[in-house]
Amino acid sequence: MTLEEQAAALIRADNFIDGEWVPAQSGRRFAVTNPATGKLIVDVADSGASDARAATDAAARALPEWRARLPKERAAVLHRWHGLIREHADALGALISLEQGKPFAEACGEVVYGASYVAWFADEATRIYGDLIPQQQRGKRMSAVREPIGIVAAITPWNFPLAMIARKIAPALAAGCTVVAKPAEDTPLTALALVHLAHEAGVPNGVLNLIAASRESTVEAVADWLADGRVRKITFTGSTPVGKHLARESAGTLKKLSLELGGNAPFIVFDDADLDAAVTGLLAAKFRNGGQTCVCPNRVYVQSGVYERFAQMLCARVAELRVGSASDPASQIGPMINARAVDKIARHVEDAVAHGATVLTGGKRLAELGPNYFAPTVLGDAASTMALCCEETFGPVVPLFRFDTEQQAIDASNDTPFGLASYFYSQDLRRIERVSRALEAGIVGINEGALASEAAPFGGVKESGYGREGSKYGLDDYLSIKYLCQGGLE
Repeated sequence: MTLEEQAAALIRADNFIDGEWVPAQSGRRFAVTNPATGKLIVDVADSGASDARAATDAAARALPEWRARLPKERAAVLHRWHGLIREHADALGALISLEQGKPFAEACGEVVYGASYVAWFADEATRIYGDLIPQQQRGKRMSAVREPIGIVAAITPWNFPLAMIARKIAPALAAGCTVVAKPAEDTPLTALALVHLAHEAGVPNGVLNLIAASRESTVEAVADWLADGRVRKITFTGSTPVGKHLARESAGTLKKLSLELGGNAPFIVFDDADLDAAVTGLLAAKFRNGGQTCVCPNRVYVQSGVYERFAQMLCARVAELRVGSASDPASQIGPMINARAVDKIARHVEDAVAHGATVLTGGKRLAELGPNYFAPTVLGDAASTMALCCEETFGPVVPLFRFDTEQQAIDASNDTPFGLASYFYSQDLRRIERVSRALEAGIVGINEGALASEAAPFGGVKESGYGREGSKYGLDDYLSIKYLCQGGLE
């Protein structure tokens, strides 16, 4: 089969509930389109509250048996799932490119990255330890054990349709939880394909359930999970306003939440930085997925002594970036996800120019390529009065801010309600120590633009959310601690 045929073979258009592919109970469906062309890929199930409840019912029935399995048995299932994901890596990459738009090579990289979380948590399943508490009274033994929290509802975004859902489902299953999930309305097909492979790997019926829903129906479907006391945890990646809504609405049943929310990442280039490395790091951090990532640098602060040189070096590299559809092997940046995204990018550029910014390269739509393309852009003379300074652009736009002193850079970087990622480049070891401690962020890149790893804790502070994904810490949010006190031993 061709790569396109392999991808088509993975497409599922219905919900997956209790081991079965079923349409939405209402019969409604919604369109999933290719962002590069706007053409229809397939119509998928448009789920509401009754579908969400059916998924929860299945997860509740499956929970006792799954949580009772030995950790090594759960690990074996996850390892088989990991193997199937890697075996179908090219087909999954093609499917990601089709519905999300990122270039094929980058999409395949996402598959490998997402699969790494499955493998990591397969191993972590066998490392869920408790504690024996030192004896405090004669005749008593005290201990603490970790147990699966219960049913987990996972809600994921469109920008990484495989990696985001894999790094939520994998730790939940490893911990012994069952899952109900809803991917973003723009990119449900990759998640549905991933669930298909999980079923093939031997995940029991009801342990993993996934529903698709349009933008309008999502509120109804998720509201059912928020109100259902059987759902003990919500894990969400997306915008801060939606995260706050989930926190408010889940308070009635006091669910545990993991929220990976919006960012406004600063990228600082000090005058003692290796400028070649800084440019390369910025390109990697900013233009991955066309700037549509939550850890993308949104504000680039460059010290005055190297500002002009850095801007010239950056513009030369950005102007060489190839924009095109995922079907073109030469493409480095694909389309934005939809027209709303392009409109926001254009609005930010226009607002910046109106407030004194200079377009150094790019700065325009690329309508000749298709409906959702925008040129990689560098803006000079950015200022804090511009919308892009306080709003996440989520596109291929680099605004350059000038600063003079280290403290100015730190103050400007922290002057935001968000605190997900920060980056800085310097070769001064004392400065590295000072700045890394001063930046208010859950993740700090020091002379490095690529941060994510399954072995590292991923998450933010302030209004970027709480909880961590990946690493040994990533399992904690799916477990509760039970204290056992046994008396009468003497």
